[in-house]
Amino acid sequence: MPVRLPQKHWTTKIGQAAAHPAAFAIVLVYAALWISIDRTTFDFNAVATLMVWLMPLLIQRANRRDTLALHAKLDELLRVDQRARSELTRLDEQEPETIAEHRDAEVEELERSK
Repeated sequence: MPVRLPQKHWTTKIGQAAAHPAAFAIVLVYAALWISIDRTTFDFNAVATLMVWLMPLLIQRANRRDTLALHAKLDELLRVDQRARSELTRLDEQEPETIAEHRDAEVEELERSK
């Protein structure tokens, strides 16, 4: 039976789209249109505006790459440890609120067992 993944929240979808290479293409197309349609207003402020749009894309992409690499490494560690629970390898596919609930439940369970 195939595993069904939960529906992603709209903010997660936007974050993933921002990390996609097509987001850079959209900014570059916008800049090309701006230059070709109204070159007189393409000054320092216009370049600064484009940089403000590009920097979050670069930061988001780097953060996503780092996060994916970290998750791949942790998944491998979970796979090789016989005592690890296999459902934890899919935890990163959940929404942040669900992950926080899971973490809070684990902390409560740990405190009860002490």
